[in-house]
Amino acid sequence: MKAPHIQTAIPGPKSQALVRHEQQHLAPGMQGFALSSGIAVERAEGSVIEDVDGNRFVDLIGGIGVNALGHSHPEYRKAMHAQLDKVSVGSFTSAPRAELINEVARLTPKGVDRVQLYSSGAEAVESALRLAKNATGHHEVAGFWGGFHGKTLGTLAVNGAGNAKSYGPLPAGGHVLPFANCYRCPLKLEPTHCGLACADLARDQLKHATTGSLAAVIMEPLQGTAGNVIPPPDFMKAMAEMAHDHGALFIADEMITGFGRTGRWFASERSDVTPDIITLGKAFGGGFPISGVVARKEIAQAKPWSNPSGSSSSYGGNPLAATAALASLRILQNENVLQNVLEVGAAMLAELRTWPDQLRWVGDVRGEGLFLAVELVSDRKTKEPLAKKICDEIFQDGLQRGLLAMSYTHAIRLQPALTIDRDTALSGLSLLRESIAAVARRHGAA
Repeated sequence: MKAPHIQTAIPGPKSQALVRHEQQHLAPGMQGFALSSGIAVERAEGSVIEDVDGNRFVDLIGGIGVNALGHSHPEYRKAMHAQLDKVSVGSFTSAPRAELINEVARLTPKGVDRVQLYSSGAEAVESALRLAKNATGHHEVAGFWGGFHGKTLGTLAVNGAGNAKSYGPLPAGGHVLPFANCYRCPLKLEPTHCGLACADLARDQLKHATTGSLAAVIMEPLQGTAGNVIPPPDFMKAMAEMAHDHGALFIADEMITGFGRTGRWFASERSDVTPDIITLGKAFGGGFPISGVVARKEIAQAKPWSNPSGSSSSYGGNPLAATAALASLRILQNENVLQNVLEVGAAMLAELRTWPDQLRWVGDVRGEGLFLAVELVSDRKTKEPLAKKICDEIFQDGLQRGLLAMSYTHAIRLQPALTIDRDTALSGLSLLRESIAAVARRHGAA
């Protein structure tokens, strides 16, 4: 499949009809980019999506971190088909689950090797927070400004993404600390001489705000929802030390960054940090809903988390889910995908770094591996984010050109499949650059 290929108006007539049919009884709240696009998908392969009208798009969204292997990977499909002929549900031990548990333990940092499986990211984070409370006997938890760990009530207490508004009082004992977003420094300092002041502020906030019963500090090594924000490596180390100073556990939420997104198995490695607990998801299952918690042995023994059924999930680690994750991990290793991440990511970042000289709205570009971002601003001096309605125009313009990208917000996140080839990746960036330039001309900001 080659893209882009546009042969109808977007969305086309068949897409419009199928979306109307679905919308008759679909509750609101689905992912915004899917609703805004208006397309209905027929099939997909690699980093190309084809809609029911025969239009094909370069996919730089990648399921927002889920589509690690690319669409319809042949070895993945083969493994799933074979397992469907055997058994697909149940909590009994199965060969796929036994092999998966041991494979995960081989890839995670030494000593962090006790694995429990779930079906969603938020479910895994909730479990990790419960485990930390059981293991420490403490009850408070802390996250970071801009952090995102899910949409369930417990995760909202440690989110700094702003999605807790309108839900009333949150669970008691939650704290949200400053994060090292150097482009938008919380202290308005420059990273070259700030001395990691945000880490000092985080320490001070915990000192003054907690009751002395901190169970966990949870952190994304690199923040995804906040706009693919990349902190200095020393920040994570400082925050892990801070957690331990309070008698708390340090949880690395590797939902987006785990299993190769940055060219490392886990982004925590860039900071030389070994977390007490790691949460896994997205790329873990290659598209199948599976997530996990990995902890040190002594932590995983905490009760009642470790009691029979104390930390289990109805869907967690069923034979089909385990097969999906095991196939995903084997493909990543057998096809040397992490090297592809480094090479293609470097080529994409090199291209992006030419954009500030070409496009007035580009305020910042950043990236590690295939975790990249372009931040659009209306004024580079004030760093005022580009208006949402203009970003929506950029998304729609890209759609008409055959591009699917998270360009509907001022912080454009680029997280394509880890298997994307260099030519497809750069062709997608070319379409994005054209869209930004075209919309800028319309607004007199070329």
